[in-house]
Amino acid sequence: MHRAIKVRIYPNNEQSHHLNRMMGCARFWWNFALNLCNETYKETGKGVSQIALNKELPKLKKAEETAWLAECHSQVLQSTTLNLTKAFKNFFEKRAKYPCFKSYKRMQSIQFPQSVKIVDGELKFPKINGLVKASIHRIFEGEIKTVTVSKTPSGKYYASLLFETNAEYPEVQIEGKTTGIDLGLWDFAVTFDGDKVTKYPNPRHIKRHEKNLARKQQKLSRKQKGSNSRNKARKLVAKVHERISNARQDYLHKLSRKIVDKSQVVVVENLNVKGMVRNHCLAKAISDVGWGMFVNFIDYKLKEKGGLLIEIDRWFPSSKTCSNCFYQIGEMPLKIRSWTCPHCGTIHDRDGNAAMNIRAEALRMLQTGGTPVSADGGDVRPKGGRKSVLRHSPVKSEAPLSSSDRAG
Repeated sequence: MHRAIKVRIYPNNEQSHHLNRMMGCARFWWNFALNLCNETYKETGKGVSQIALNKELPKLKKAEETAWLAECHSQVLQSTTLNLTKAFKNFFEKRAKYPCFKSYKRMQSIQFPQSVKIVDGELKFPKINGLVKASIHRIFEGEIKTVTVSKTPSGKYYASLLFETNAEYPEVQIEGKTTGIDLGLWDFAVTFDGDKVTKYPNPRHIKRHEKNLARKQQKLSRKQKGSNSRNKARKLVAKVHERISNARQDYLHKLSRKIVDKSQVVVVENLNVKGMVRNHCLAKAISDVGWGMFVNFIDYKLKEKGGLLIEIDRWFPSSKTCSNCFYQIGEMPLKIRSWTCPHCGTIHDRDGNAAMNIRAEALRMLQTGGTPVSADGGDVRPKGGRKSVLRHSPVKSEAPLSSSDRAG
């Protein structure tokens, strides 16, 4: 299986200069190739293949105006071509938007498909003089397949190392504790493992840094465009965004690890986050919590221990169904945080009751349909293109049962 780590690297002035030039070459080639594909389609109605795009590279390197492309490692440019081809495939298979042109103001990255080595705890890149200092905290036993070097808007360099190891994922075992998770905004996550309901608060990362971010953005807006002071102010704003992102990932990693260590099966709802952020009143809060990232973290941690992640249908009435007698009420606005069942009189906490119902629905699905390796088609994944946002193989959801069917 493949394992990856992301490490901070500290290139010197000469090395960072060469990396920046490579990133500039890759960005230019991406934009040039994308424009070529657009113009060719307008003229002929056909696209341009990966082989045809790569044939344009020698012509550009020999041309006087673009001879500087020869300074870049050839495989970096070929990897850019491959990524552009995949981007078009994702678009035509409706997994992503149409590829867009890249700007030097955003995060920059290049990809080395081979020839990167680890020497004495440092990295050796092709066409880069000397060893690049790196903070490598762990190394997997296996061959380095691909290394992606990225530069954040704040000016930091990172390297993502992909290893191909001989290890295999353990077989999925569902004997153990099953935990249902209800994701929300008031509380980030409410879990029920069969014994007790646990609430994990929403850290609200953006709100904590909102005043500091607004102050620095105001200073940035007053700087003259193109000036050195504006560039310094831009980096200060980028550092605040980076701090928010790091805090969010740290919280999600720790919480997902805590849940996975206690559970063998984890159940979540298939939330339509893309549609939910269209609500302008809640878009900022929904974007801040990072539900999709949290589910992905749970997914790969479960795979490493042989656990199972189950995704139930987003229309399953988890909040409106009584977990005691399965009575379902008609409407429940978001402002209602607790309610009393009119059938049995049980007082429910909205999120805790939803977590109980989510767990109960998953247990029913496991009893009737088994694991996702059965005839559900859950292991089917796109080949050569972009994977789904949730990288796991979800159990196929069935239509929710009515209260009478559940009682029977």
